[in-house]
Amino acid sequence: MCSLFLEAESFRAPGGWVIDPSAMHEMGSAYLMAHGIGTPVADAVTEIEIAESAVYHIRARTRDWTAVWKRGTPAGRFTLRIDGFELPEILGTNGEKWAWQKAGSLHLSAGTHSVALHDLTGFNGRCDAIYFSTDPDDVPPDGGTALEQFRREKNGIAAVDDPGEYDLIVAGGGIAGTVTALAAARLGLRSLLLQDKSVLGGCNSSEVRVPLGGCTHIGAYPNIGNTVREIAPVYLMPGARPAEWYEDTRKINAFRNDCAGEAELRLNERVVSVETDPADPALITAVVTRSTVSGRETRYRGRLFSDCTGDGFLAAAAGAKYLYGTEGRNVFGESLAPDESSNEVMGLSVLWTSALEERPVSFPDIDWGIEFSEENCYYLTGGDWETETGQYRNQVEEIEYIRDYSLMTTFANWSFLKNHSKRKEEWANRRIDWISKCGGKRESRRFIGDYIMTQNDIEQEIRHPDGTASISWSIDLHYPEPENRERFREPFRSCAYHRGIPSCCGVPYRCLYARDVKNLFLGGRLISLSHVAFSSARVMRTLGCLGEVAAMAAKVCMEQNVLPRGVYERHFDRLKEKMQLGIPVPTQFDCPSVGRWESYHFKELGHFRYDEREQHYNLSEQTRADIRRLHKEHLFRHTGK
Repeated sequence: MCSLFLEAESFRAPGGWVIDPSAMHEMGSAYLMAHGIGTPVADAVTEIEIAESAVYHIRARTRDWTAVWKRGTPAGRFTLRIDGFELPEILGTNGEKWAWQKAGSLHLSAGTHSVALHDLTGFNGRCDAIYFSTDPDDVPPDGGTALEQFRREKNGIAAVDDPGEYDLIVAGGGIAGTVTALAAARLGLRSLLLQDKSVLGGCNSSEVRVPLGGCTHIGAYPNIGNTVREIAPVYLMPGARPAEWYEDTRKINAFRNDCAGEAELRLNERVVSVETDPADPALITAVVTRSTVSGRETRYRGRLFSDCTGDGFLAAAAGAKYLYGTEGRNVFGESLAPDESSNEVMGLSVLWTSALEERPVSFPDIDWGIEFSEENCYYLTGGDWETETGQYRNQVEEIEYIRDYSLMTTFANWSFLKNHSKRKEEWANRRIDWISKCGGKRESRRFIGDYIMTQNDIEQEIRHPDGTASISWSIDLHYPEPENRERFREPFRSCAYHRGIPSCCGVPYRCLYARDVKNLFLGGRLISLSHVAFSSARVMRTLGCLGEVAAMAAKVCMEQNVLPRGVYERHFDRLKEKMQLGIPVPTQFDCPSVGRWESYHFKELGHFRYDEREQHYNLSEQTRADIRRLHKEHLFRHTGK
């Protein structure tokens, strides 16, 4: 028998297909997705070497992602083309679970052949891998450890050691992780940033398009924020904008601007396992990554680690304990907590925008997903933070479904507006010009440090002796929008409750490292806070500032030969000195002034005059006018009114 296993994400030219690594922890690899907004995308193309002339039976690992809603024609249909010949079976029609679907059989001569994924719909068809075998009964395992072992054997996967040893290894290239790795390098540490995508910035990248929230250079340590400013794009206003406004390249160029050569960046590499000291399992010695493109594995050794992955893949693999969901009032005694604990979290938002053309633009009249009507549709021209899904689901284990549900409801609603609504003439010239392929998460696992910060710490203005960078955003809790939740079996829109905070509140250093993993810092969404307190600290400038603190603490660890807890117990004065000085800024970098949105929305609010009766900030009349104007612009952009 002769066989060949081909990973779809490793195609030489992906064409219009995009690599999606979001469910890699469940599947073992990334996959290709035809993200075409209803217009078929260009073929993904590669070449294979066939060792033996024979008839090959060809299968693709795929799924019908809209089958879970049990209505209509499968959305993500595609075919396979071998040397330009289209195999007979339409793929992506095999049910809601990932499985091997036969594409056809074909005689292939020994030598080089071209393989193409040919999209038929533009509606997010997906392919994990393709398998060629001369045995018609040879079908690879469908999933789990069996498929993982099969994949490793067929791909010849074995971890290759990176030659270096790093002072600090950071997993996750959102704002928090990017800042942590850069700041550590600015302090002279040899740092490594591992990012599973081709861009940096996380929610502030062109893939998601969320502006940075929160303030830098405030509170007890006004010099914290230099590295955040260094990588922050100039664009500061709310609402999704064109890709170039998020300055993905600027974030990557910051690593190239590292004069000392201490900061290293590895894109398209995801942490898949952790190695610990046999004599002390609570001490991480190395992480193993898998390329989201080639599948190659690499082992990186380090002395200190920081998990900024958003879901805590590194921390969980190392055995760190975490919180998930909403704590009941009896857990921390918080007035904003509900009576009982639950798994409800703030959800994921798939932002989208539309454009008005000079002539009518068609959109497929789809029959899959939720059926919309005049009674339940939404007359929208864009989707911002309020487009939110997955509040009652597991944001780690069900991330593909959560993202897909947002895509489905957006496309199904838009199809109704364009093709059947009583106002369809108003939408005739409109087209969706961009929609996020992955969405942006608000909340996932929160890992437990030596202290868990709560609403009471913030509102009672508790000044912890190990306070660090300050929270500057209001308590900002998202909930499923009540009417939407009543109309549909599962909500896909949200509302927000804002409650002002009385002052700049420093996050305790003890929230920034894991309680039960000795050399692990926590960054981004993982920091040790209650659900309510997290809603205030979760914005990206704040998390970036806390990343600077973690980098400074790592420097103290290296100087004093201690672990993160040792900084708190014996050397916090040294960390305070570094926080007072701030992270050095490269001489080539001219730190810009505070942007207008940060200036009036945060800095002016940053006086933090708190009104106990109204529970909001006392704003100047000019600020109120600015916010009213922005609100009107927001409504016009999303409703046309």
